[in-house]
Order: sequence, then structure tokens, then C-alpha cells
Amino acid sequence: MKRPLFLFAALLSLAACNNTSDKNIADIPGIDSSVKPGDNFFMYVNRKWYDTVQIPPSQTGVGAYMFMNYPQRLRLQGILDSVAKAGNTTGSIEQKLGDFYASGMDTNTINKRGYDPIKPILTRIDSISNVASLMKFVADEASVYNTSVVAFYVGPDNKNSNLNIAHIHQSGIGLPERDYYFKTDPSSMAIQQAYKIYLAALFKLTGSDTATAAKNADIVYNIDKQLAASHKTNIELRDINANYNKMAVATLAKRQPNIGWPDVLNELGAKTDSIDVSQPAYYDKLNAVLKSIPLSDWKVYLKAHSVNTYTDVLSKPFVDAAFEFNKVLSGQAVQKSRGEIMAGAVDQSLGEALGQLYVKKYFTEDAKKRALELVNNLQQALSARIDKLDWMSDSTKQKAKEKLFAITKKIGYPDKWRDYSNVTIIKDKYFENVVSAASSNYQYQLAKLNKPVDRSEWFTTPSTVTAYYNPSANEIVFPAAILQPPYFDNNADDALNYGGIGMVIGHEMTHAFDDQGAQFDKNGNVENWWTKDDYEKFKAKTQQVVNLYNSFTVLDTVHVKGAMTLGENTADIGGVAIAYDAFKMTKEGRDTTKAGGFTPDQRFFISVAHIWQVKMKDEFLRLWINNNPHSPPIWRVNGPLMNSTHFYEAFNVQPGDKMYLAEKDRIHIW
Repeated sequence: MKRPLFLFAALLSLAACNNTSDKNIADIPGIDSSVKPGDNFFMYVNRKWYDTVQIPPSQTGVGAYMFMNYPQRLRLQGILDSVAKAGNTTGSIEQKLGDFYASGMDTNTINKRGYDPIKPILTRIDSISNVASLMKFVADEASVYNTSVVAFYVGPDNKNSNLNIAHIHQSGIGLPERDYYFKTDPSSMAIQQAYKIYLAALFKLTGSDTATAAKNADIVYNIDKQLAASHKTNIELRDINANYNKMAVATLAKRQPNIGWPDVLNELGAKTDSIDVSQPAYYDKLNAVLKSIPLSDWKVYLKAHSVNTYTDVLSKPFVDAAFEFNKVLSGQAVQKSRGEIMAGAVDQSLGEALGQLYVKKYFTEDAKKRALELVNNLQQALSARIDKLDWMSDSTKQKAKEKLFAITKKIGYPDKWRDYSNVTIIKDKYFENVVSAASSNYQYQLAKLNKPVDRSEWFTTPSTVTAYYNPSANEIVFPAAILQPPYFDNNADDALNYGGIGMVIGHEMTHAFDDQGAQFDKNGNVENWWTKDDYEKFKAKTQQVVNLYNSFTVLDTVHVKGAMTLGENTADIGGVAIAYDAFKMTKEGRDTTKAGGFTPDQRFFISVAHIWQVKMKDEFLRLWINNNPHSPPIWRVNGPLMNSTHFYEAFNVQPGDKMYLAEKDRIHIW
């Protein structure tokens, strides 16, 4: 059923009532007029900045997006420095935050302890006498997130999104993903060698001589590689149905008897008669190698992975060893300051406690209200776009709009904060504090098992610059930290806000309808709501996205992986289109008056380019291409705009320009 025309007109009128006359028309510095907008819009907007900005030695990149978390951590460090010096009530969140931070800043005590904190773990590994006791150790340590060969978690059932169930997924390797073990290009081989050197360093730091350390490193690497061979690739992991395999524990116990699933689940504290085995081939392989690999080698493997888990919370030689490996992997030149490291550690361990203090200091209710207004306007714009789709039947359009208007909107911070009362923090015991927080988090997750899903829960912290769509809850989430420039400025004009946070909002909404999100219904269940013909047309359109992005190059001959980045690229294309339509619903959007030499439409697209203003080290960009489901920032700008006819009109893009696509080749899905 189509939305009545009069209703949409009323909504358009309502949105247009938002008067932007009291908003600041910000200047747009840094445009490089030597670059033709239709050749490389990212560089047209960002080149002057790109060519002059320096990546801080302690970082792998600089600019917007994830690299805004660097200045964010400095903000958090300021909060924590203040809290740590205050006289706080025992048991208060301020006491826990301050003492956790102070314990990690006390590097003298940490260095004096050496690796004493993990000696009991290594002793327990030495006492392993058979496969059953090996798996008992694995399960015990998983309850404090010292994860080795079993990765267990609790989350919604894909087929019943109201219920939390047990899941396990592939694990057991130390490099970022399986292909790192099998590639033979110089960059990959350098990473393989650096990993082996790192493993050997861990053994030397825990008492082995050089020859034994090198031998042990080879043992660990070879076990890693055997397990990696059974892993699915990052592209294969995007297949929703292939990575959902709910099995009875009794069936799994017969299929994989060496793992001993009933005992493992008992040690994990997981009382369940079924489990979703996301990648069964991995656990089949684990079941086999538990017998084929000598127990003595497994003990070497567990020692390496256990030490690796805790390198960041041990003495300086362990921190240094981990950094030397990371330097090869990411290109980071020098270590981060201790304060920055600890701000990140506190955010990871006690994120919602820290979030409460962050929100009080840096977030306003006016910003939350304005952001919600933008979200609602983009929702109406997407609804109108769905009505106009020429490739989708009316029945599927109706289902799509039902899902669209069922989306839950979360902005700023959670309605209820996490309780950390069972976390014990002692000012001079950093290792124990980390373990206490990890144990608390595990018990928090475990308590959800076989319980109804709490749809008020957040899966990021308020102080993290990010946003996400969660398909199992059909929700979009925008933490307080992303509601700041360049994404959002409550005092800026609509062109900048709709091209900034508006694009991000549209991006997250489109995820509800990308190649993965489209398989979930309005309630968050994997259930088909498409006609067969419509879904085939949809898949053909998404293949166009894959093909286009496969053609984009990075680092000379390295290409964007179109299949791995399909969901994000679809969301980028949709995000720009939806945000533009919502912008045109505003007074400024319907105007043509220039400000700072640019029309409102031009300012909108310039804002799109500004929010992905990022410069990365080559090593980190290579890591990104292999592991990140997003395209590199330059293609998050140029890729979507190549498919926007309104962009062509705003900047007079013509045939012969490098970004030009014939109208028939421009991709329009949502």
C-alpha cells in the first residue's frame, strides 16, 4: 500500500518548518581548486589537509571516523586524571574508575611484578595431563576472556530474536584472519615472520632459552596454521544462513567427542541443550587435532596464547614485544602514551561507568533532540524513496516500510546504565582489576542465556566515535561521541549536518536493507519478506555494487574487496541518497543562495567528503583492506557520489571526468 500523497506532503511541510536562520553558516576551508571535483571529489575537498597533516607517531592514521577516538581518549584521560586524584566513596563508579586507571598508570608496580601475575596460569598449563584437562583449562580461562580454541558467547537466536542462546564461533589463531597464514606476497610474509619473532619473544620473557623459544614459536605457528585452514574467509563469514547452525548438545557431543562438549559447557557455566555452531568445520578440525597433535605441543600453544592475552597488562618487556609485532602489522611508529592506553583500557573494561561521566561533561539534551529530528526526517525520506522504487513490487514495498518504521532509535547513551557492583578494583593490582572486570563481563553475558533479549542494551560505549545497525534488534545506535564535528554541530547549517551525521544516519538505516540486513524481518528474525522476483532483482543490483567496488584500487595494485565490503558500500550509496532527499525537505535545502561561494547542494556534498577526511599509514591501509568491511575513506566519498545524479548536477560532472558514470550505470537500490 502506498503512503497517501497528502500525508507525505504534510510531513514535507512539517520538516520544512525547521528554520535554519539561527544556524551558523560555517566557512568551508581547504578546497583545492586545482583538482576537478568530477575527477576526485575526496581530494578536491581534502587534499590541502591531506598533503600537510602529519600522522602522530603513536597513531596509524589521523582525521575523522575511527581516528577521532584519539582525541576522544585524551578527553577521557582528562576525566580519569581528575577522578583518580579525588577522594571517592568506596564502591562508587568514581572510585572504581579512578582506582582502575591509577593501577594501570602505576607502571613501577607493574614492572616490578614482571610476569608473576600469570605464573599460576602457566603452572596450570604444565599440570594438564590429557585432552579432557586441556579442555577444562580452555573453558575455565574463557570465563575471563582468555580465549584460545573455543570462542563462546550469548546472543539472540537468528530465528527467534526475542531469546538469547549460546553461540560458538571459529577461533584459535593469532594473526588477524586465516589468509595471513597462506599468502606468499612480501608484506604477508613479513607479518608471518614478525609473528614468529613475537611468539619466540614471549617464550624468552617467560624463561625459555633462545633455541627453545624459537622451537616453541614454530610449534605454535604450525598449530595456528592447521586451525586457520578450517576457518571461513571474511567474505564467507558474511553469509547469514551458512553461519547459523543450531545443534543439540547431544548431537554435537557425538560428532566431536574429543572436545567433550557437555563438560566444556558445564565449565563455562552454560546450562543449555542446544548451541549455535557458527562455523562447524572449525570445531570438526579442532576435534581432530586435539588427538593428532601431541599434548606437549598443545601446552606450548596454550602458554603462548595465554601470555599473548595479557601482554598489555604485564611489565614493559611484554608490552614492548607486543608493540614490535603490531608495528609491522599496522605501521604504528611509536607506542601510545600510557595515559591514552589506560583511557582505552578503562573504556573497554568499565565503559558504561566512564560513559556516565563523559555524557555529563560533553553531551547535551539539545544535541540529542536535534539528532532525533534528523533521524526522523531521514526515516520519512527513505519511506518516500521506497514508494518510488521502480524495481520492487507494492507488496514488498509495504513490508520494507513496515520494517523501516519499526526501527528502534538510540541516541547518545543508554536509558539504563550497567551495574558494575560485582567488579572489585584495588588501586595497586592492575592485573587483578582487569581480570575482575573481564569475569564480571562474562557473568553479565552468561546471565542472559535462555532469557528474553533486553532490547534496551547497547553494544558500544557513549564515548566511542561510531554508529551501528543491529539486525537482530532492528535498531540504529548513535553514541554521544559521534554527535560532534565534523559529523554534527547543533549550531551549524543544515547542509553540513545532513551531509555529515545525516549521511551516517542514512547509512545505518540502509543497513536494514543491505545484503545481510534484508534477510531479517522487522522483528529481527531471519525470515524472508520478499517476493522471489523482487529478491532476485535486489541481488542483481547488489552484484553491481560488488563489481564497481572491485574496480577501485588502493596502494597501486591492491583492490577494494567488493564482496567483503558489499554491505557497507550499499549503505554508503543509500546513506548519501537518503540524506540528500531529507536535506531537500528543509528550508535551506530548497534554497539556492550561495554561502562561502557554494550552493546549499554543494555544501551538502562537501560535508560528505569532510566526514571521511582520513589519512592512514600504508601498512594500516593494507590491514584495513584485508579485514575491514568498510571501503577506505576515499572510496566512501567517491564511490557513493559516482552514483549520485544530484552530485553530478551540483558540480557539473561531465563525460570524461574520472568519476563519471553513464546514467544507466549508476547504481540506485534504495
